[in-house]
Amino acid sequence: MVRPSIEASLTEVPQPITHRRVLKIALPIVLSNATVPILGAVDVGVIGQLGQAAPIGAVAMGAIILTTIYWIFGFLRMGTVGLVGQALGAGDRAEVSALLTRALLIAAAAGLGLIVFQALIFAAAFRLSPASEEVESLARSYLAIRIWTAPAAIAVYALTGWLVAMERTSGVFWVQLFMNGLNVALDFVFVLGFGWGVEGVALATVIAEISGAGLGLYLCREAFERPDWRDWPRVFEKSRLIRMALINTDILIRSALLMTIFTSFVFVGAKFGDVTLAANEVLIQFMYITAYAMDGFAFAAETLIARAYGRQDPVRVRRGALMTSLWGAVICVSMSAFFAVAGPWLIDVMAKSESVQAEARGYLWWMVAAPIVGCAAWMLDGIFIGATRGRDMRNMMILSFAIYVATLWTLLPIMGNHGLWLALLVSFAARGITLGTRYPALERGATEA
Repeated sequence: MVRPSIEASLTEVPQPITHRRVLKIALPIVLSNATVPILGAVDVGVIGQLGQAAPIGAVAMGAIILTTIYWIFGFLRMGTVGLVGQALGAGDRAEVSALLTRALLIAAAAGLGLIVFQALIFAAAFRLSPASEEVESLARSYLAIRIWTAPAAIAVYALTGWLVAMERTSGVFWVQLFMNGLNVALDFVFVLGFGWGVEGVALATVIAEISGAGLGLYLCREAFERPDWRDWPRVFEKSRLIRMALINTDILIRSALLMTIFTSFVFVGAKFGDVTLAANEVLIQFMYITAYAMDGFAFAAETLIARAYGRQDPVRVRRGALMTSLWGAVICVSMSAFFAVAGPWLIDVMAKSESVQAEARGYLWWMVAAPIVGCAAWMLDGIFIGATRGRDMRNMMILSFAIYVATLWTLLPIMGNHGLWLALLVSFAARGITLGTRYPALERGATEA
């Protein structure tokens, strides 16, 4: 397949926004997401062959700590998609390359900061999530190895954002497949072959993350083939840096509040006992499955809206929003129907405890409703990211968070765990409705971009 050049993307007549184009962007992301849970399962499965509980707990704890920390920098991918897509739409080739440089510099600075302050960060993490002395000791060994690839791990966000904006999502798929496949292979070699235990799992991930970033740089090589990427006056131009910082900060605040909602869902659910907590955890996995499927179409919305915004074309903005949202709705309705039919079977597969199975079935209908209720929020997120309307995303998320807290406070004493689930779905609906009220302004803003 011929790799489209930056120049071609800038000079060509705008491609029509068709179902085929949407699927071409979306499907590689859906496939790449499918590799993520496989890696986690292999990590646990390989370390589990040692026949001890502590190493499993250490890998799980270490991985969730770093995943949470790295997740904070997810704004780098989202902000990069919107800004690069708009630069493409506006025909600004130099900015397309300079944006990747800025994003990679942010990733390097953030990664080095995590390395420097690792002792404080990990101490705080273990204070929040205490574990047995053996598990904590092994987890610290795991983290001490993995933290050294923080710059590379965060850089993958920037590289992914650039590739998505260029509509090269097949490149994202190959980066994820290569990185996760290499990680899995090295898990077997280092743990089962060399007997390196927890340290072997960590080292496998280190090599995979560095290699994945290297492949990502190669796939983005066209950004470095011209001198624009090192046009330092442009790269460090104050107005562009400020705009990038504001957009990324708004997205970060929005994402932190969203994570708080999901975290509070777990913590509040724990108050109803171990069985209810386990049932909620089983069902929330259905949510993650839906999110993995929806990501591809949200990403398609991001890049199509960004390019239309760069061209100052509200007609293409509307078509991009409608076309991607149509596919998002198809996915959400399909997932809802699938959960309604196969939900009991999935619950039995994921939980062997009969009490957990029975409890989860009692709340399954909330999860059946969740994809439909959340569809608008998920798709509008992608649309607003593409338009770099970070302030709207932040403000509507603050409002939705307040609605969630009020709903939770009101319904929890009356409905118990059902109230918790209803509050979660209300937060989805609130995000969709509040962002929807801002959509007309987003369309109008396309003429001013």
